[in-house]
Order: sequence, then C-alpha cells, then structure tokens
Amino acid sequence: MAVIARHLLISGRVQGVFYRNWTVDTAKGLGLTGWVRNRMDGSVEAVVQGEADVVERFVALAHDGPSAARVAGIAVSDAAMTELTGFEKRATV
Repeated sequence: MAVIARHLLISGRVQGVFYRNWTVDTAKGLGLTGWVRNRMDGSVEAVVQGEADVVERFVALAHDGPSAARVAGIAVSDAAMTELTGFEKRATV
C-alpha cells in the first residue's frame, strides 16, 4: 500500500473542545505519524502521514472529531513526505 501525507486545515468550533487531543489519540490508534496545532485564527492544522486508506479514514473521522467539536469544514491538500516519528501536539501559530 502506498504511503501518503496530507495537510489538513480544520475550521469550525475546534479549539477549546479537545480537538488536538482527539487528533493525537485517533492518529496514534490508527498508526499514523504527524502533528497537530491550533492556529491563531481559531482553526486547527494537522499533517498526517501513513498508508493511503488509513489516512483517508482519519480524514473522514476528523469531520466529526470529539463530541464537543462542530467541524464546519476541512481543507485537505497533499503534504511533503518527511521522516516523522509518532504523532505530536505542536505550539499554536
């Protein structure tokens, strides 16, 4: 199976609702690598990398996120493949 990387910009009510923690837990549970961080504009940004079908499953799950989140939309684009290990929360940008 092909390994891919995707960049996600998630908008809606996604800060202050544990969206980043949900992202880390879900990505790790699926065996993905990458990172997630809040953005100053109120959105959440993430890069996920792994087998194509697993990445697509993650993107589908991200439309719901944790129960308190209200995802308005997700802009998905290709991301450059990098040597990522694990899945981490990063500082707000």
